[in-house]
Amino acid sequence: MSTPLVFIDGDQGTTGLQIHERLRGRTDLRLVTLPAAERKDPRRRAEAINDCEIAILCLPDAAAREAVGSIVNSGVRVIDASSAHRTQAEWTYGFPEMSEGQAQRIANAQRVTNPGCYPTGAIGLLRPLLQAGLLPRDYPVSIHAVSGYSGRGRAGVEAHEGTNANASQAMPFQVYGLGLAHKHTPEIQLHAGLARRPLFVPAYGAFRQGIVLTVPLELRLLPPGIDGARLHACLASHYADARYVRVTPLAEAQALAHLDPQALNGTNDLQLSVFANAEHGQVLLSAVFDNLGKGASGAAVQNLDLMLASRHARGDGVTAHRLFALAHQLQSRD
Repeated sequence: MSTPLVFIDGDQGTTGLQIHERLRGRTDLRLVTLPAAERKDPRRRAEAINDCEIAILCLPDAAAREAVGSIVNSGVRVIDASSAHRTQAEWTYGFPEMSEGQAQRIANAQRVTNPGCYPTGAIGLLRPLLQAGLLPRDYPVSIHAVSGYSGRGRAGVEAHEGTNANASQAMPFQVYGLGLAHKHTPEIQLHAGLARRPLFVPAYGAFRQGIVLTVPLELRLLPPGIDGARLHACLASHYADARYVRVTPLAEAQALAHLDPQALNGTNDLQLSVFANAEHGQVLLSAVFDNLGKGASGAAVQNLDLMLASRHARGDGVTAHRLFALAHQLQSRD
């Protein structure tokens, strides 16, 4: 079997650079990027994307649509890290742990759309609870999240780390999306399975990367008999076999005094927790992860490895569990 050719289009942005770094030294694939003089040449980009087996698009939405439109080779498979295709039915949503069979769907897909960073945490918390009927589909969901400034892309990094960066000018904390029309909201609603649009309040902090995302719940608005323990048990069961998702044991969560958004930086891990106050009838769901890891480049590489694993497993009736094992073997190669 030939070594697959993987082309990264847009490898100079924050996500592209980290994907490139995560794939450095891999011998199971051949990585292709364009030299600086050719990166904006439509002809050379079209040639590169049509010559590869899997293309990873780390581009603005419009450029990602243009890149996909240039594909004439039916054998080319795509992982799009932009938000251009995340709510389109013909694209496979690239969150392997989201539901049963999703890893297999990603492995066999021609077109995979990488989840957004904030949606990864929100959907990871909400979808299992909605599927199990513990959270009503029409629950008035509020989502609050703080990301490192790299979530703004190159502009955020430059503002804090560039040669003209000035601590007195770079804001230490800023809430944004005050028009309540953030582009991630429809993605969260669709893939979490919510009947109504959630209220999403994002923010940036003065740290490079990492996310803390929280969802508050009122037990009085949930079906009778639902409490923090049942919500936790649902999440723990759903992610019991997930390599990259961990649900904090209730006793361990109870002992926590704070959540550190940078705790999982540099990993592809997602940490979910449930905090409950029975006296007041309130629960807080939380997700901690790296916005450049599980929220971007780590997820893209995870999806890439599932797609590569399918080359080895095609026709063998391989289960999702085995696909994850094959993908991990690929990811661990020197």
